[in-house]
Amino acid sequence: MSLVRIGKDIEACELCPRLRDHCRHMAEIKRRAYRDQEYWGKPVPGFGDPKARLLVLGLAPGAHGANRTGRVFTGDKSGDFLYRAMHETGFANQPTSVSRNDGLRLKDAWVSASVRCAPPDNKPLPEEFRRCRPYLDRELAALRHLQAVVCLGKLAWDTYLGYLRDNGQRIRMADYVFGHGAVYANLEPVLIGSYHPSQQNTSTGRLTAAMLRDVFEIARGVVDGEK
Repeated sequence: MSLVRIGKDIEACELCPRLRDHCRHMAEIKRRAYRDQEYWGKPVPGFGDPKARLLVLGLAPGAHGANRTGRVFTGDKSGDFLYRAMHETGFANQPTSVSRNDGLRLKDAWVSASVRCAPPDNKPLPEEFRRCRPYLDRELAALRHLQAVVCLGKLAWDTYLGYLRDNGQRIRMADYVFGHGAVYANLEPVLIGSYHPSQQNTSTGRLTAAMLRDVFEIARGVVDGEK
């Protein structure tokens, strides 16, 4: 299944009227710092290496980040935090991500989201998670070499566990407790937890650059067969 085809289907999606209205509204009003820029304003597809051995799963695009730039975790402080850690552990060719044309390339990693549109107050509704989940299912079917999954935040963690449960793995979600640095090597791919690199977490010190890098060091060890 072509990741390019999946991405085009995501970009054209209109399944969630509330989210589509919000994305378009944010693209119209814009943030003052980006007044001269044309916002993407559409659902945001995944990004990375089609032969990825690592999947990084987040929550949703930022209203003035990926909803502006059109690339997941690009154009905001969350992306700065994430891609710096990925660069330091060999998954990205550069530590910054400011636009779709900035030259960023991922090696051995694919970055995706549980919901593909920027939600009001960064809070997707349960039915919006459900409508968007088939896109993740399709991506996971196309990413045939995965050895590890890093979930950024509890909502992404629950989304991924729901995928496992609905696709034939006999698991009790309560047995897989989310935590920063949590590792479940009994699953294939190995499941790894991380706090989300939201500004709320990074500005308060709940998540530091060293903590996030440590998570990707674990992922690097898994995909390289060291852990």
